[in-house]
Amino acid sequence: MAHFAKIGKGNIVEQIIVISNEDAPNEQAGQDFIKKTYNDNSLWLQTSYNTKAGVHALDGTPFRMNYAEIDGTYDVDRDAFIPFKQFPSFIFDEETCTWKPPIDPPSDSDSVKYVWDETVINWRIYGS
Repeated sequence: MAHFAKIGKGNIVEQIIVISNEDAPNEQAGQDFIKKTYNDNSLWLQTSYNTKAGVHALDGTPFRMNYAEIDGTYDVDRDAFIPFKQFPSFIFDEETCTWKPPIDPPSDSDSVKYVWDETVINWRIYGS
């Protein structure tokens, strides 16, 4: 299946749809299909469900850095989808085109579940 993101004002992702690979063997064919089928002249860009932080989950070629998400943005210069910034303190990571907390999670985060607490700009144990 092929995934396409509708890019709106300010390059904000407004919608994501899925169409068959038969209707979208490549991006241009998918765009043409969307325009004809939905009578929609908006900008639609293909996005890869398997791409996150510049890595393809199935060892394929990463595509546009991240899977598009509603309210995320499309960066024309980077040709990359950038996720929505969850917290004001998060910092943009140029390598992955993602937002990162200013402090790494504690080293025991494999065994203890932590969540980001924006009020103190630090991690706290989930549920505490």
